[in-house]
Amino acid sequence: MEKNLDISALVAGICNEIDYSGVVLIKKDGETILQKASGYLNRAEELVNTMTTRFGIASGCKLFTAVGICQLVEKGMLTFETKLKDCLDIQYPHFDDDITIHHLLTHTSGIPDYFDESVMENFEDLWNERPMYKISCLKDFLPMFQNQEMMFNPGERFHYNNAGFIVLGLVIEQSTGLSFTDYIQAHVFERCGMKASGYYSLDSLPRNTALGYIDHEDGTWKTNSYSIPIKGGADGGAFINAEDMVRFWDALLDYRLMSEDVTNKLLTPHVCEKDEEFYGYGIWISKRDKEIYKYHVMGYDPGVSFHSSFYPQSGVTAVMTSNKSRGPYKIVKAVEEYIK
Repeated sequence: MEKNLDISALVAGICNEIDYSGVVLIKKDGETILQKASGYLNRAEELVNTMTTRFGIASGCKLFTAVGICQLVEKGMLTFETKLKDCLDIQYPHFDDDITIHHLLTHTSGIPDYFDESVMENFEDLWNERPMYKISCLKDFLPMFQNQEMMFNPGERFHYNNAGFIVLGLVIEQSTGLSFTDYIQAHVFERCGMKASGYYSLDSLPRNTALGYIDHEDGTWKTNSYSIPIKGGADGGAFINAEDMVRFWDALLDYRLMSEDVTNKLLTPHVCEKDEEFYGYGIWISKRDKEIYKYHVMGYDPGVSFHSSFYPQSGVTAVMTSNKSRGPYKIVKAVEEYIK
């Protein structure tokens, strides 16, 4: 109990120090170790965040897309070695014919990205020529990368790629006849019991959903309503609450979403990003001394920051959701010090 009090005090101190706006939830073997909500979900109305508040998670939901693809593999509709040209009837004039589902899931396809995080600094710049309110389904992203040249040959190296997951979402749509968001809602969220989660349009957010805030150096702020696509999709943009994210981890690791064999494929460290940081299918995997230390997902957009991890050696699950552009990272480090 004393250790629980220590982590609570430590996290509370960090939240005060960085003016954290969001939720922190830590569980160990199903028992709640820490839960804390701070800041406002709506600053203008001074509505406070609670443990049930929904938050955008940006790229954190690439894992949901990977689960969707893995479910289709389990059903025999695809394999991980299926070539993109054989499962998607969309023309990509310059894409390599050897691109496979595995390449797309592991960011090793080499296809051009619509937002290359290694060379572009401001996500908002994407909407200067193409308004964000016109990006409401996966096909709306195609003009931003469809006709560009490959960056490298498939399988040559790891390069984080948002467009690759847009393409995977399009594969889900063609394979199932459902919209991507309808598929994930029915086959991932509902199967996990994630009743508070969904892909919501920014102009019709449900009650108890945090608005994203972008803070300026002069102390002013704005919402992120004109800074991200109006509706999230296969590469990012779902809304969840912290308990729902725990429910997702539980369902994934209990093999309620896929068989043990296919789940283990998703959780395999397929490609090394750097040192002991690896990538599976839609999920980051960290090793320490060659042993898997944590599985984790993260997401950053203007007005959104998110981390969630599962630590297999300790049974700890951690979720940090925030409606500011930064914040969870310091808390992650404190949690990991607590685990150690």
